[in-house]
Amino acid sequence: MKFIETIRNIWKIEDLRGRVLTTLLFVLIYRFGSFIVLPGIDPTALTALHAQTEGGLMALLDMFSGGAFSNASIFALGIMPYISASIIIQLLSIAVPYFQKMQKEGESGRQKMNQITRYLTVAILLFQGPSYLVNLSVQMAAAGQHVEIGLNAFTIVSTIILTAGSMFVMWLGERITDRGVGNGISFIILIGIIARLPGALIQEFSSRLNDAGGGLVVFLLEIVILIAVFMFAILLVQGTRRIPVQYAKRIEGNRQYGGVRQFIPLKVNAANVMPIIFAQAIMFIPIAIVGFRTDGSNAFVNAFMDNNGFWYNLVFAILIIAFTYFYTAVIINPVQMAENLKINNGFIPGVKPGRKTAEYIDSIMSRITLPGSILLAIIAVLPAFARLFGVSMSFAQFYGGTSLLIMVGVILDTLQQIESHLLMRHYDGFFESGMRIKGRGAMAY
Repeated sequence: MKFIETIRNIWKIEDLRGRVLTTLLFVLIYRFGSFIVLPGIDPTALTALHAQTEGGLMALLDMFSGGAFSNASIFALGIMPYISASIIIQLLSIAVPYFQKMQKEGESGRQKMNQITRYLTVAILLFQGPSYLVNLSVQMAAAGQHVEIGLNAFTIVSTIILTAGSMFVMWLGERITDRGVGNGISFIILIGIIARLPGALIQEFSSRLNDAGGGLVVFLLEIVILIAVFMFAILLVQGTRRIPVQYAKRIEGNRQYGGVRQFIPLKVNAANVMPIIFAQAIMFIPIAIVGFRTDGSNAFVNAFMDNNGFWYNLVFAILIIAFTYFYTAVIINPVQMAENLKINNGFIPGVKPGRKTAEYIDSIMSRITLPGSILLAIIAVLPAFARLFGVSMSFAQFYGGTSLLIMVGVILDTLQQIESHLLMRHYDGFFESGMRIKGRGAMAY
């Protein structure tokens, strides 16, 4: 089989084999840490916390942490605070001259921004840690165990442990990026999502099997729809619009250069999954403001903590569309593309080089970004529609939204990197020649 032969080829390449094994080792460390409970907490008294994370934004938060949130683990706060800090820094790099200047300093500027991002992450964690502990004490009390929260040794030590745990998860992600395969932070999120899939699948199968009216047929139909949505997400991630480019002939001595016709591939969804992650981080703000526990008295906050509600999904979709345009503008620079074409004696047929070319590329990007962003928003809110048709909460999360698109994007990116290693050493990749994976590019935080 082609797949088995590819695995053998991966094992033959020492560098690639080492990277894959290193990635697996760091993933195992992360999964092991998600089950290490905070000191002083009885794991058997976490039933109320598990029930709390079965629905709403808490379920999403628990999914991103790979179940560490509901386990009261040392990794309970997960990687989301780091992503939130990264989003803030990226926004500041557009609006604040100091960060704009730093961004133009190259590698040294990038290192400074990364350091600021880490400091901001620690600040967010020190704010979220006590909030998580307050919620934990309430849920533990519901299970009959008292945990005193205040300015005491338990709160201080547990906050430090939660902060250190999340920073360690961030460090694992960076090590995967440097020494493993794929983008480490994205891979950490992917592992947390995949860890919930088997349990959700078994739960949905059991519930449908107990239905009297053709439950098994309904379950098979759900699987078919899930596969169809998955394939549609792949097409959305990989879809491109090609702009023809003609390179002028250039003769030096007895040799002729240029004169060829090529294409500039512009992706329909150039921002990939980043708008979803950006929007999801914004939607977690109600939890950050009011704490992880709500008393149900604030209707406005409760409306935005119900990920099946109308207002939540409407705002979520609008944010995704807005962030798609924002992130596309960040990563695609039509002026620079036009300048590069001019330097290399290239031009778009029928369009003047320079400013006109930049305007033409910008107009094309605007036209293809709109449908791409709308389709991205539709996929993001599909779990709410799945819930309307009776799909369980845990299984509905895989019908779209952040979970599905992260899975598609990160898996394609990782496979593309593995395939690049194989092709450099003249081995075939996962697909036949001419059907190579179109890499979406690493997710940058």
